[in-house]
Amino acid sequence: METFDVAIIGGGPAGSSCAAFCALAGLRTLVIEREKFPREKVCGDCLNPSCWALLEHLGVAQRVRDLPHSKLDSVEFIAIDGHNVVVDLPTGDNCEVSVKRSLFDDLLLTRARDAGADVRERTTVTAVANSNGEKICSHRPVARPDLDAPQGRGYSCAWNIETDGGETFVARILIGADGRNSTVARLRNLLPRPARERVALQAHIPLPRNFGKRIILQFLPEGYSGQAPVNETQLNLCLVGTPPTISRLRKWAERHFEITPDQPWRTITPLARSPVPCARENLLFIGDAARVVEPFTGEGIYYALRSGELAADAITKIIRHADRQSALREFNRACAQMYRGRLWINRLARGAVLWPRVGSLFVRAARIEPAILQLLTAKIVSRQL
Repeated sequence: METFDVAIIGGGPAGSSCAAFCALAGLRTLVIEREKFPREKVCGDCLNPSCWALLEHLGVAQRVRDLPHSKLDSVEFIAIDGHNVVVDLPTGDNCEVSVKRSLFDDLLLTRARDAGADVRERTTVTAVANSNGEKICSHRPVARPDLDAPQGRGYSCAWNIETDGGETFVARILIGADGRNSTVARLRNLLPRPARERVALQAHIPLPRNFGKRIILQFLPEGYSGQAPVNETQLNLCLVGTPPTISRLRKWAERHFEITPDQPWRTITPLARSPVPCARENLLFIGDAARVVEPFTGEGIYYALRSGELAADAITKIIRHADRQSALREFNRACAQMYRGRLWINRLARGAVLWPRVGSLFVRAARIEPAILQLLTAKIVSRQL
């Protein structure tokens, strides 16, 4: 049975960034990832300019720029009736780019491994138990433990983590970085009931001729479509609709992009759910495991990277015997600050895509007063931490 300072469940951008920062700080770090990288992921594949400072901190910014990608110079909003508004995006080295998640996520997980993290791929967590013997697994949910029981060294308890391969690991701090359907949150009886009002489909298809270096966000009667080139030959195509309309959206895509009915699609649901508390003593949640943001805004990767960095800072302080409660309060404050001033855009976008005709009216209004969408776009792609 191996012992670690921190065990991170999930090797996506949140988990990998947290693992890399923890390992660079000298902590014994474990990452458990159920898939084998590289793998694709349902995503718009866009990195907004806020990501670059974080990628610089990780030491991978140039490696990301060296991946096949597209620099994006504008975003075009298209209403149901075809009216459109084009908003320019920032230019320069730290501009908006699109890159396939299979490449981006693999690079980040490799960075965590190179920094010293112990990475276990194709491994699924089946149970977690705290140090006072209480156990929760998918087959036997029970009440949450008392996380305030003193255990010395500033910890309320450590974690025993069991996997499908029969291995058991012990970690002082447990991190849920395993996405919107977090296994860790489910095993701890913390996963909120999802709002299953929407479904997303995503595929990489041949890049249409003369598409340009732009993002298209297109409202349709059945939902919306997001489109962005990810390299010189491929387009990321996302469709978001409700269960009754998603098949019609798919047929629209087949006609519009001349793709065959046997085109493979990746899918994900739910697209929204209530947030999980970022910290519960020595259990922390980051990325989509903590809060799912509206994919229409393309900010998910920024929140994943930033929350991973914030968690690593808090973990390092705790392991080095700083005041645990103070470190966790600071982590919670920093997470709240990360979202503050931006979630109103998330709520606005969610309303627009739930009711695409309303979103289309918004686009038409922006043709008269372009500053409306310019303000929203500038807020989303602003370079800030």
